[in-house]
Amino acid sequence: MLGNLQHYWSGDFLAANAFIGLNLVGALLLGMLVGYERSYNGRAAGMRTYGLVCMSSTALTVFVGAAPLWYGGAAAQGGMDPTRVVQGVMTGVGFLCAGVIMKDGLNISGLTTAASLWAASAIGVLLGVGFYPAALLMAVVCMLSMSLLHRLETKLPRRATLDVSLTFRAAPPNFEALADAAEARGYQLLRDSLTITFADEQPMWRFSLVAMHRSRSASPAALAREMAATQGVARFSIIPVRN
Repeated sequence: MLGNLQHYWSGDFLAANAFIGLNLVGALLLGMLVGYERSYNGRAAGMRTYGLVCMSSTALTVFVGAAPLWYGGAAAQGGMDPTRVVQGVMTGVGFLCAGVIMKDGLNISGLTTAASLWAASAIGVLLGVGFYPAALLMAVVCMLSMSLLHRLETKLPRRATLDVSLTFRAAPPNFEALADAAEARGYQLLRDSLTITFADEQPMWRFSLVAMHRSRSASPAALAREMAATQGVARFSIIPVRN
């Protein structure tokens, strides 16, 4: 085993790590690009989640192309194939990731944590097969993406989403009138998000509002003041959707 250490510093091995590293960085950037579209439209999964998942998927596929260099070159001599073990590991980690995702109404939390767990397992795979520089690079990039991308996402233009619940004292208003009122305040009412319940002889509507223009949309505080002054509204809640 000690004799195989020289392979970790050979030109071919370092070139393979550099190639893997470039693929990881490129996958992160492309995943962030796709994730920004979701983040801009107020969806739960954003730049960090998409970037981490795309980079992890790349890590788990690109290392297969360097099979002769696995375990410092020992895999080529002994016919070792870790891909079956990797499949089992990733399946188990997938169940673990599902356990940290929590949904409360339209709010979804834990997506980035789940993606980071999956990324951590991909880092472990790279370490296990001996691609130490690539594993170190992926760990650093993951840490930076989770800490810095959140600040970047908050500064980039995006459409805020609100989870609104209205309980009416009597008959609720016309749906089209409610949609027009939301549009006048800079929001689009998502028609497929409407749920209607009836309790204590009072109808309750729950729906999503998406800001059409971030700078021109009324703030949640302004909406709350207006709803509090509305005669037919018995109770209401306004919750910004977050991931």
